[in-house]
Amino acid sequence: MDFWFWFFAGPAIVLALVSLRGEWKRARYVELRLADPGPRVFPPATVIVPVKGPEAGLRENLAALASLDYPDYELIIVARRAADIPPGVLPARVKIVLACRPEDDTKGEKVQNLLAAVRAARWPSLVYAFADSDGRVSPGWLRALVAPLAEAGVGATTGYRWYAPVPATFWSLMRSVWNAPIGGMFGPGDNRFAWGGSMAIRKKIFLAARVADYWEETVSDDYALSAAIRRAGLSIVFAPGAMVASNDLIGAREFFAWARRQMTITRVYDPLLWWQAFLAHIFYCGGMAACILAALAGHRGAEWALIAQLAPGMLKGTNRATLARAELPDLKAWFDRHAWVHALWVPLATWIWLIVLVSSLFSSRIQWRGRSYLLRRGTPSKLGYNEAKDA
Repeated sequence: MDFWFWFFAGPAIVLALVSLRGEWKRARYVELRLADPGPRVFPPATVIVPVKGPEAGLRENLAALASLDYPDYELIIVARRAADIPPGVLPARVKIVLACRPEDDTKGEKVQNLLAAVRAARWPSLVYAFADSDGRVSPGWLRALVAPLAEAGVGATTGYRWYAPVPATFWSLMRSVWNAPIGGMFGPGDNRFAWGGSMAIRKKIFLAARVADYWEETVSDDYALSAAIRRAGLSIVFAPGAMVASNDLIGAREFFAWARRQMTITRVYDPLLWWQAFLAHIFYCGGMAACILAALAGHRGAEWALIAQLAPGMLKGTNRATLARAELPDLKAWFDRHAWVHALWVPLATWIWLIVLVSSLFSSRIQWRGRSYLLRRGTPSKLGYNEAKDA
């Protein structure tokens, strides 16, 4: 019993404590970036939003993107066909682009739509920004994304999403808790990836890094763009002011389908990150189970070992919610009421993480927006590395 107890509980405690490393730096970074996003350089921009059928809050989400506090930008709404844009949701002064591309189960409809929108973007735009139709941005969203692009060595910028469901059903709140650790990966320095629902890139970098070639070979827009930026030797900067709120609801069935899709995409396009998460959660959950069984068997100190494992994760959950509250001040009332779940539900969310990771291990096919895709990794062979660095 002692061997198996410490085999799981020991590494679980170490991993939990190590995971706290850098939290202070991340909090300090968010504070400084919110106070000073970066150079006050705001070149003409094109904001691109793919739309695929009706969804809750779509009209309000698009209206927010049409009323950004930015000196010069155009908004493009793109879809594969006109029927994918619900009636009555479009704001004034918006450009509509229809991709009209044939279906292909190895190429994502979203990335094909994005390619069509980029080709249709106005010539004066020097920045491309991308948003998802299910997120609500703040007026300063585009400014926060664009400002760091003027810094040396920056290839792309990114925000992330925070699920703030209204009303707060159990599985909708669980998605918020489950998803928050991904957002907790973003911080100072070069970030691992850009998130497709809130990212920006200079047009010169987009062309020099051959992002369009990467998109032609993938279903995932954000992992592909991130790979292009990484291969070009440039960095991805997190912009806390570009956080996006999502308040849609979800049930148990939809939650597990959604979460499995996220992890399947990660396993295919960033296998190292997936395996790190998988092995860590084997020890997290194994450590919890070992502590509980040992406590029931009368093992001295098992309860303290369990506390030592759970406390760091719950502290991180609290810190994630605290930073999100600062990044999304309009959601203060929501955080006042629901922030506590990001601490107390972390142990349960850890087990759900393991279940989702295991379920994503066995197939590379996903269902997304009514279509089935076979995921495969593809990398263009000819890339403009030096051009990207000099852009």
